[in-house]
Amino acid sequence: MMPPYSTFSAGDTEQQKQCIVNDQMGPFTVLYILIFIISLPGNLLSVWAFIRSPRAQQQSTSVYFVNLLVADLLLLLALPFKILKDLGAAPWSLMVFHCQASAVTIYISLYASIAFLAFIITDRYLQDCQKLRFLRLHEVGFARLLSLVVWLLLLLIMVPNMALPIKQVQEQQYLSCSSLKKDISLHWHALTIFLCTALFLNASAAVLLSSGLALKRLLGSRSDPKLWMGARRAAGSVAAVTLAYVLSFVPYHVVRTPYTLAQTEVITDCQTKRQLFLGKESTLLLSVLHLCFDPLLFFYLYMPFRQTVRKILRNPTVRGTEEQTEDKMIQPTTSAELMDGV
Repeated sequence: MMPPYSTFSAGDTEQQKQCIVNDQMGPFTVLYILIFIISLPGNLLSVWAFIRSPRAQQQSTSVYFVNLLVADLLLLLALPFKILKDLGAAPWSLMVFHCQASAVTIYISLYASIAFLAFIITDRYLQDCQKLRFLRLHEVGFARLLSLVVWLLLLLIMVPNMALPIKQVQEQQYLSCSSLKKDISLHWHALTIFLCTALFLNASAAVLLSSGLALKRLLGSRSDPKLWMGARRAAGSVAAVTLAYVLSFVPYHVVRTPYTLAQTEVITDCQTKRQLFLGKESTLLLSVLHLCFDPLLFFYLYMPFRQTVRKILRNPTVRGTEEQTEDKMIQPTTSAELMDGV
């Protein structure tokens, strides 16, 4: 392992002392490889199940689930480039490509996942709240429009990080992506982080509000057994997604802002930079871990997806004879019936 400080020549005329923060990536790389291997079959099965599901894109919930799946697939495509870079096995051109393109794709996927998980939680509460159904926020057309706005907003914020010019630096074993950025690129990167943090805070407010209202409805329906069953189902669904949301994304955003200050040289102490980098990588690992949990959420929360998966995994010799029978037995017609979390 190289020391925190290392000296590189710059044009053979100047000695420049550089703080190396990413020389301890071995354990993270092993965990990223495990996450990739574990999550890939579940996400591919999810793609196949949504393609086969006859009710895909017919409910607002399914629109958000499909967009969440698209975000997961983007992350799966970008993750191997990060693994190769962190392993030190990538050629220099691939390391630069990761900093310019695949690393940005990871963050597009991350914040798309944040937005769509928040939409799923809010939509789940609205479906079971009769008083708010007149708002029509859970209609398919609105869900599609909202999803389009999210993708366009993220691309508008993130794509300049791919397009802005970078510096020519000497090839080195431990490349820090921020060292490639010119001043204008570094300033836009910092602006991107703060804009995405604002998106996270707004999504978190929606999650907290929906979770609190679902809990209030559950507590208020204890005296009515019929209302209690529906409220318990809604609260269980909201709680499952909220738990995944909190564990995946809250720790990362606690560390993200101070780490950005280290990237922009507001924080200059090398040891502090190294600690913040390790904290950022540890919490980013938690965020990436949602790749493994999302297929479980699809199966747990969305009945058409669950039915399709069961048909796919069933013995082909009996699947054909039972498929039509099952479809006749279960014909949910509303969003609330499609989302039977518990």
